[in-house]
Amino acid sequence: MLTAVAISNYRSLRSIVVPLQNLNLVTGANGSGKSSFYRALRLLGDTAQGRVVPSLAREGGLQSTLWAGPESISRSVRRREYPVEGAPREQPVNLRMGFSSDDLGYLIDLGLPSPSTSAFSLDPEIKRECIWHGPLLRPASTLVDRQGPLVRIRGDDGNWKIATKNLAVFDSMMTHVADPRNAPETLLLRESIRAWRFYDHFRTDVDAPARLSQIGTRTPILGNDGADLAAAIETIREIGNPDALAAAVSDAFPESQLSITNSGGRFTLLMKQHGLLRPLDAAELSDGTLRYLLWIAALLTPRPPALMVLNEPETSLHPDLLAALARLIASAAERSQIIVVTHAAGLITALLEHRCNSITLEKSFGETRIAGSEDRILPAWHWPSR
Repeated sequence: MLTAVAISNYRSLRSIVVPLQNLNLVTGANGSGKSSFYRALRLLGDTAQGRVVPSLAREGGLQSTLWAGPESISRSVRRREYPVEGAPREQPVNLRMGFSSDDLGYLIDLGLPSPSTSAFSLDPEIKRECIWHGPLLRPASTLVDRQGPLVRIRGDDGNWKIATKNLAVFDSMMTHVADPRNAPETLLLRESIRAWRFYDHFRTDVDAPARLSQIGTRTPILGNDGADLAAAIETIREIGNPDALAAAVSDAFPESQLSITNSGGRFTLLMKQHGLLRPLDAAELSDGTLRYLLWIAALLTPRPPALMVLNEPETSLHPDLLAALARLIASAAERSQIIVVTHAAGLITALLEHRCNSITLEKSFGETRIAGSEDRILPAWHWPSR
């Protein structure tokens, strides 16, 4: 389980360490930095897929995603005694992200490339990566250390061994130094991160993939687009928890039942609702009903991941469904660590009844901070030098 996520210089997240528990609620006003926090988590997930540099490019490049304010904000500026002004930098330009967990921690430091004539001179470079054991990065707890093109691995005898001297600046050691014999920690962490799941705004429009019949195959993990909804529901029924599936449907839609038709291998989702003479197929369901069924399929997965991140799951849902959604999320948190990013008051109130870790973000001088951070104990964090 992740115990903390640290982000530095990503959009409005100039310097933030977010404590995490099993069920986490991240909320705040519009523009407070919730979406930036969600995107930073996705970037962390992309490191294990070897996609962190392309993902930054899709966001406009490193220059577009960097913190746009001054390197530091003094107390006198915060007291509004002086205006916000820039000053000579004391640290190199960097975008840093990392997490600690019950077992292993990881961080990545991206910076500006060295001057060159390459056509890819705007691509960020990976300057530093570290994997360590325990809650805090320390020299004695470091297991794998990457500085520029050099990657070192600590052996069983405690001495450092060089894994490679020529790692490309755009390649993460997570994908290129994951030897099951020499770097088992890297391999273990990479596979754990690859299992993280992110769900963000399922499509429910008239042409949404979830409304169409699809070739059915065993689907223990719902796809991000929801196209395999019918197969995922049937998979839960066969190898998952069919009782939990029926209970989740009944909790949100009393006296309703789901069924799957199989025509030549193509699966279609049907929903029998109280008072109707025939079941409705997915193409006929309302946006809110279809979206809720997608959340049921995602959260009742027969293969629960270590971490699941839900971004604004309340979208298109009637307020009366939010309490049921909160119960569904709390039930899923018994098998996976869950982070919910939302600003829906109804969902927030319902989740708070389930003893979740509530993190409220606020913005001051353009910087995202944790509200009330002065009155709570935040995890310790250390960024290494380059």
